[in-house]
Amino acid sequence: MSRVGKKPIPLPQGVKITIGDRLHVEGPKGKLSVPIPAGIKIEQKDKTLELVRENDKQAALHGLTRALAANAVLGVSSGFTREMDIVGTGFKADVKGQVATFILGYSHPIEYLLPKGIEMKVDKATHLIVTGFDKELLGHVCSQIRALRPPDPYKNKGVRYTGEVLRKKAGKSGAGSK
Repeated sequence: MSRVGKKPIPLPQGVKITIGDRLHVEGPKGKLSVPIPAGIKIEQKDKTLELVRENDKQAALHGLTRALAANAVLGVSSGFTREMDIVGTGFKADVKGQVATFILGYSHPIEYLLPKGIEMKVDKATHLIVTGFDKELLGHVCSQIRALRPPDPYKNKGVRYTGEVLRKKAGKSGAGSK
């Protein structure tokens, strides 16, 4: 039984909903649409959205659709933020408009074009604050930035999420082989 799917989604002020074969959500930050699978209905009551499923075969889709709809409503009203850190001597980032430039210990700087709807701020050259209204796109962009130089297991240098717990491996032992 889906507990997530039963929870109503509160609609903040300034968010407009259009229900059809897809749920279209429009707010001050932007527009998003969520697919509605067969067997699931969305009903608008006062200032909330409720999702109802026809039978128990759609239990997993019920919770998934509710979570996607809730993320869309929250995204267009207040947006999402993800913070990242760059660790390493000489590693840094800079952003000009929609182009982020990273210096990550390679022989050349890496330029990354931020997609429409995603903004990035750089604090102290090593702390990134990535914001956007689409949670899925934000997570995808952050994972691509992290993949430019993932934290290595020996020195933990690289790009990581703020608060990410990393396991550090021990280096070589100094004992001889004889």
